[in-house]
Amino acid sequence: MKKTIIVFGLLILALLLLFQFSKYAVISGDLNSEIAIALIAIVFFFIGVYLNKKSLQKKTTILGEINHKKIEDLEISKREYEVLLGISEGLSNKEIGTKLFVSESTIKTHVSNLLSKLNAKRRTQALQIAKDLEII
Repeated sequence: MKKTIIVFGLLILALLLLFQFSKYAVISGDLNSEIAIALIAIVFFFIGVYLNKKSLQKKTTILGEINHKKIEDLEISKREYEVLLGISEGLSNKEIGTKLFVSESTIKTHVSNLLSKLNAKRRTQALQIAKDLEII
């Protein structure tokens, strides 16, 4: 966080210095206003490209192996595990049912079983527990 604050502070300082330089250059007659505006536009363009490139970089996370032993210990069936993966994708019960070719009530039953096996009260809590147990 400190690095971000320092970078933006230096960026603002550089822009202020650029504006002051261009103002003095135009006033003194060494530089006409069109060139000053063009220079400022070029600087803003490169700053925008840099910030866009930084914001689009995805943080790589080391994905651990799925703990199949833990899935067996919790007695999670293959279909319940597929439902859990659907929940982790953010799908609703109806969407999971459509994806797995089963009814919505069947999905509700699987979700209920998952909640009890993972000792969770909500779907989000079940996902967090599953991530902590490294089963998704």
